[in-house]
Amino acid sequence: MSEINSPDKNKVILEAKSLTRRFGGLVAVNNVFFKVNQHEIFGLIGPNGAGKTTLFNLITALIPPSEGELIYQGQEISQLRPHQIAALGIARTFQNIRLFGELSALENVIIARHLHTKSNMITGVLGLPPAPAEEYQSKQKALELLELVGLSDRAAEKAKNFAYGDQRRLEIARALALEPQILLLDEPAAGMNPSEKQQLSEFICNLRDRFKLTIILIEHHVPLVMGLCDRIAVLDFGQLIALGEPSVVRNNPAVIEAYLGNE
Repeated sequence: MSEINSPDKNKVILEAKSLTRRFGGLVAVNNVFFKVNQHEIFGLIGPNGAGKTTLFNLITALIPPSEGELIYQGQEISQLRPHQIAALGIARTFQNIRLFGELSALENVIIARHLHTKSNMITGVLGLPPAPAEEYQSKQKALELLELVGLSDRAAEKAKNFAYGDQRRLEIARALALEPQILLLDEPAAGMNPSEKQQLSEFICNLRDRFKLTIILIEHHVPLVMGLCDRIAVLDFGQLIALGEPSVVRNNPAVIEAYLGNE
């Protein structure tokens, strides 16, 4: 568990209440309850098909729940649209990277900044206030984020030319451009070697502390999750089978049978 900054265990930022999602006869998420504390690094693990990405899609409103509620800072958000969720302060990366390949790294990050600008099409085209100032501010902020993820020297390069790991970092920079309070990371360590995974773990801790973020991550690499997260939730066939600190989850018989025993 990260010792850099203790989570605020007295303030819940996100809560799922009886959250359920059905696809026809398949129940992908089944009556799930959990709470995430502010500034916590919260891990979500489970076998393939356990419902982890479906849960992320519910949180970010890509799909609506069949039943249940999602509460974010006291507000029920399960019926909102994706852009409304982003405006509230919830951003994510995807298991399958979704960048604009023909745009530069800088342009990919600037696009996300538009959520925080007041300019419209007319002021932008005509160069009327506040468009020029906002354009400059967005560019500077995007450059700062590219510097943070180690890509500032490739700002003008097209995203499609980046290696997989660099695309991952660019996607994180774009998510941070939304100025989130909760950052959802979907398998951020996929395709990384042990050294890169250790660097990623340190990077996630630094992100949490620098931006005062709450981070929720899906990850298959169990040692990374156990060493990084303050608490862990385990899904199996859409059901929550364990929730708690890593030391508790690691020794849970249901978790060992469903997941950890296969590692």
